[in-house]
Amino acid sequence: MRAVVQRVSRAKVTVDGEITGEIGKGILVLLGVSRTDSEKEVLYLLEKTLNLRIFEDADGKMNLSLLDIEGELLVVSQFTLYGDARKGRRPSFIEAAAPVEANRLYEFFVLEARKQISKVGTGRFQAMMDVELVNDGPVTIMLDSGKNF
Repeated sequence: MRAVVQRVSRAKVTVDGEITGEIGKGILVLLGVSRTDSEKEVLYLLEKTLNLRIFEDADGKMNLSLLDIEGELLVVSQFTLYGDARKGRRPSFIEAAAPVEANRLYEFFVLEARKQISKVGTGRFQAMMDVELVNDGPVTIMLDSGKNF
């Protein structure tokens, strides 16, 4: 499982002119699910995301997590995080999970996040989405449950 974690002052997702998810200060997560992922990877990546110390404390140092600041979370499914462009010019998505399983694990991530975060917004699985964000910092961190980076 992979995530691009972005600290935002605000973010929203729109599908066909309808806002499906919107947050203020918090984290936007672009979430990719691989064909080998399970609930174990979801729980690992969620814990890592929610406890990632990327928010500034009173001294201006990145020492606080999303949980510490009681921030908001926006989760957007993005299978292209498993695009492999090492050969040729067209990415291969063979490592991405099949849609049914990817959606199940994406929804599990959201469900588990809602147990810990008061406001969790989402995109719409398999939809063409417009994602708008104001990246605060900018701060962008890539996470991988396989610890590849």
